[in-house]
Amino acid sequence: MADQTSNSERPKGGPTEIARLNDWLRQHITAPGNNRVVMTCGIADLIGDVSLLRGFRRRAELTRAVRDYDRFDDAIDPHGERDMGRFEFEGTACYWKIDYYDLDLTGGAEDPADPCLTTRVLTIMRVDER
Repeated sequence: MADQTSNSERPKGGPTEIARLNDWLRQHITAPGNNRVVMTCGIADLIGDVSLLRGFRRRAELTRAVRDYDRFDDAIDPHGERDMGRFEFEGTACYWKIDYYDLDLTGGAEDPADPCLTTRVLTIMRVDER
């Protein structure tokens, strides 16, 4: 995952705008625009074989859990950017995490509050894969 820029070094829109853009990505998790949504192998194993639609219901439940997440607190969201969450899925502790990259996905975003300069990557993973 990309290194996160400290809050004090962030230009312009700040945490409120970043949180708004992060919430937008989660609300549009199945159609993220220029952003990306990925999952680890451990999460794919929990879902099952989605290529044959056998795991379709579990995949929908997983995306709903991330989309509807609202348990932000200082421990999981110390900067108020709403870029991480912890939840249970299929009895397994999981995280979702949003990282900020430049448009080419070759380095960190200079200004995560500017969607014209930033590609967000939402990763869904098991806690033990961290």
